[in-house]
This record gives sequence, structure tokens and C-alpha cells, in this order.
Amino acid sequence: MSNKITGIDTSLLPRLNAKTTEEMLKAIKNGKTELREEFLLGNARLVLSAVQKFPHVKESADDMFQVGMLGLIKALDNFDVNLNVKFSTYAVPMIIGEIRRFIRESTALKVGRAIRDTAYKVMLARERLESETGKEISLTEIAKEIDVPYREVVSALDAIAEPVSIYEQAYNDGEEGALIVDQIRDPKESDYADRIALKQGVLNLPVREKEVILARYYMGKTQMEIAKEFDMSQAQVSRLEKSAIKKLKTAL
Repeated sequence: MSNKITGIDTSLLPRLNAKTTEEMLKAIKNGKTELREEFLLGNARLVLSAVQKFPHVKESADDMFQVGMLGLIKALDNFDVNLNVKFSTYAVPMIIGEIRRFIRESTALKVGRAIRDTAYKVMLARERLESETGKEISLTEIAKEIDVPYREVVSALDAIAEPVSIYEQAYNDGEEGALIVDQIRDPKESDYADRIALKQGVLNLPVREKEVILARYYMGKTQMEIAKEFDMSQAQVSRLEKSAIKKLKTAL
């Protein structure tokens, strides 16, 4: 990728440290809108990083960068400074989501009209149900809601999804993230010693982290469900889960 994108020399993009970012966010939320442009430019590297996750798509990097900047603006507008979460953690998924939406819409002709209509109904139903219930909605529930067979719901979403590399980050806390490949287990490589180490690792976790891991991976609950059960925020659940996973990887 060239050093220039949409006329901007990416090597000259400014960097904002965590303290400056936090101070500017609070100032902007308190009405100092003149800082918006400086703040967005100071976080444009998040957009550049997101664009670089799509090296094989046909859309131009300039177009994806502009779309990603829209995602950054949305993140700034919707971010709650009272949440104990980094801005980058909140913004990166929103930026990537905007880019993927742009790519899907640009390649929509490759997918049949009926499948696209089903996928559209699925996304509308998911957004409405999650807004009404305040929790993550399963595909089974969505299929029942729109009266479409579960298999067709899954196929429609698969058809419009942008493939991702297994070396893409599964989550990102702004500093260190886990790769998707880290979340995949190869049955051929699984052995008794691994299972013993994993079990012992879970038992050695702090109480709260152990409860979150058991609820997430043994009981199949969502972060929203766990947050409600333990009377904490979803951000807190996410941090506990990441901390526990890091410890378990070390144990293994």
C-alpha cells in the first residue's frame, strides 16, 4: 500500500497517547467541537490499520479509508466517556464494520436477489430484537421471528459475509489482541495433557474470571447474559474474559 491515501501521507499521521485521547474525548463531549477534527486525525491510524486487514479486495484503499473514517466519526459520536473502556477498543469494530458493509454492498451483485433479501430481513430482525430485549439474539430466534428456515438464515449470512484471515485479530483492546487462529482447536492436536492443563488452568483462575469462563465456554452464555447475571457491565465481562484467556494460554 502506498504511503499516501486520499491525499494524506500516512507516515505523517499524528499519534495521540492514552491520556491525551481521554482528555480530548471529555472536552469534545463537554462541547469543545473545535477539537473534533484534531481528534479524528489523531486516531486515523485506527482506520489505516483496519483498511490493511483487507489486502485482497477489489475496492480501492482510498474508498475504504473514507468509509472507515465515517466509522470513526460514528464511534466518536456514540462513545460514552463514562464507560471504563478504551476508545480504540470501541472504535475498531465499528470502523471494520463500516468497511465490511461497504465491501458487501459493492459486491452485492454476486449474490442472488432472494438471498440478499433474506439477509436483509435477518439483519433488520436482529437489530430490532436486540434493541427491544437488550441482549444478543441467536440465529434460531431470528429464523423463528421472520419465519424462515434456520438453514436459509445461515446460508444468507454466509453469502454476504466477507471472508477473514485466521490471522486477523478476534478481539483488540488497543494494545494486544488474540488472533482468530488462537481460538481454533485442531482435534488432531488435542491430547490428554492439554486437557489436564486446561482444566487445572481454569481451576487456578481468580473466582470472577473462572465464573465468566465457565459461563461463556461451558454454558454457552453471551457476555450480555453474564453481565446481567453478575450485575456488571459487558465491558467488565469482556475484560475478565480476556484476562482469563491470557492466563489459560500461559498455562497451556
